[in-house]
Amino acid sequence: MDVRIEESWKQALAAEFEKPYFARLVSYLHAEKNAGKTVYPPGSSIFKAFELTPLPSVKVVILGQDPYHGPGQAMGLSFSVPDGVRTPPSLKNIFREIETDLGITMSGRPNLEGWARQGVLLLNSILTVRAGEPTSHSKIGWMEFTDAVISTVSARCSGVVFLLWGGFARSKKELIDLSRHSVLEAAHPSPLAGGAFFGCRHFSKTNDILIREGKTPIDWRL
Repeated sequence: MDVRIEESWKQALAAEFEKPYFARLVSYLHAEKNAGKTVYPPGSSIFKAFELTPLPSVKVVILGQDPYHGPGQAMGLSFSVPDGVRTPPSLKNIFREIETDLGITMSGRPNLEGWARQGVLLLNSILTVRAGEPTSHSKIGWMEFTDAVISTVSARCSGVVFLLWGGFARSKKELIDLSRHSVLEAAHPSPLAGGAFFGCRHFSKTNDILIREGKTPIDWRL
């Protein structure tokens, strides 16, 4: 795997790239490729979230678990799929909550690059997955890497809003300095949560916090 990552992140995470676990992770992905396994997202998109949201630009973190495992879906941004791909159920529920919370109409476009470019780090805890096998790369080292990413944001940024949806994301709260940042917690937007996500109003709350921090709020429309 060619580790190409945006410069601010490359410098901040330099120590991680030198650790034994990361070398093992890269070797594992090479072995998957050599064995003819299909891995998502494509290599050029594994670090897409970092490319679109440099470290100094981070204002919001939306934490997902692992990439979509169907063809053409994963694009390196949590919850996002490319234009022209059917909107996943969790993302539909996110859009529904935004519409209710902010009184706006979403376009239905499932590509969240517009959020990323405004400072929303769309981070999955696991950055790759084998086709058709959810969480198949959950134990190869990615979580050690992305825990370091969360800790780096916590240490190097200020006034970031972390949106933690569901038990898995909420387990990362311990990595965040609560004296420097805000954490908003809710049920996961998946339909499996039975609608418990609705009414969290995280999008208006996030913008209220950003305004108090003297930052430009996020335009959630796509």
